Amino acid sequence: MTAGVSEHVPGQRAPRIAGRASFGNILAAELIKIRTVRSTMWTLLSGVVVSVGLSVLLALVTANQFDSMKARDRAEFDPTSNALAGLNLGVVAFGVLGVLAITSEYASGLIRTCLAAVARRSHYLAAKALTVGVVVLVVGEVVSLVSFGLGQAVFDGKGIAAGLTDPGVTRAVLGAGVYLAATALLGLALGALLRHTAGAVTTLLGLLFVLPVIGSFLPGDLGETVNKLLPSNAGSAVMSATTADGSLSPWTGLGVFCLYLAAVLAAAFWRLRTTDV
Repeated sequence: MTAGVSEHVPGQRAPRIAGRASFGNILAAELIKIRTVRSTMWTLLSGVVVSVGLSVLLALVTANQFDSMKARDRAEFDPTSNALAGLNLGVVAFGVLGVLAITSEYASGLIRTCLAAVARRSHYLAAKALTVGVVVLVVGEVVSLVSFGLGQAVFDGKGIAAGLTDPGVTRAVLGAGVYLAATALLGLALGALLRHTAGAVTTLLGLLFVLPVIGSFLPGDLGETVNKLLPSNAGSAVMSATTADGSLSPWTGLGVFCLYLAAVLAAAFWRLRTTDV
């Protein structure tokens, strides 16, 4: 046998050459991260508690005040969107979860190890987006169903409850979970683009809450059109069983929100591929 050359013995498996992680390996690693990182799990739990707790609280207040509401307000009352109202604030926690899923790695320096272990940087961000999106989608659908069920139990005492088989209700409940998942992905995209937790969270809050306040000051038809197209106003339209005045239709609104998401995600992929960590 020649020195320095190993001989392959028949019947034995040839030694594997170590390589970079496959997409499946990256997915498995991201699932472990999201289950074991404390900040992620606490943020996820806070999103559940805030969404469900606030939805029930608002349903109790609404039911208590229902008889004193104006006749027009009672006629236009949507028990579905009212039962899901707490998700409009809980969405912040899910968005922050998306931010932390990637900015925590930039803060700790782990991002360098992660990117060195993958064959393509785009695979790393795609796996992280898929993991965050699926986890929040599953949790979001549970949160939406529980909030809806508890809210209708409160409204049932007033005879104003809705059922899942009523027109538009199932779409609204399931769409609410999709909206939560899309917001988490928006947070992830902002985190990957800005690479700083405070900056990404501030930007996310500005998009969701500050822009609607600014838009409310715009006059006339311009203000009405702009307000319809703002991210949170467009995305949350899917949580109503009917199309409210001054809002986009449910699926159109969610589609507009997803266009914002796609634009920020594309920018995040571009920066990750073209700049150093």
